[in-house]
Amino acid sequence: MNDQTLLNNYLLILKSTVEVYVHGTLESVNQKVRDLLKEHLNETIQMQSDTYDIMTDYGWYQIKNVDSKVIGDTLTKLDKGN
Repeated sequence: MNDQTLLNNYLLILKSTVEVYVHGTLESVNQKVRDLLKEHLNETIQMQSDTYDIMTDYGWYQIKNVDSKVIGDTLTKLDKGN
């Protein structure tokens, strides 16, 4: 397994972990638990951001620009659904 694959897997794990912390934070009824979950959520978001930055620096995570017409068409479709 190479570094790119490891970081990609790590990034996916971090994204899943963020979801768990978000739901835990929202559902928590205890302020101390909520504060702890929020703290870990913020740390995990920072780790995700750092990992993303490393991957983009190496060219392993590339963002493709979407044509504005495609965005407009998608918004139109979503608007019709409401």
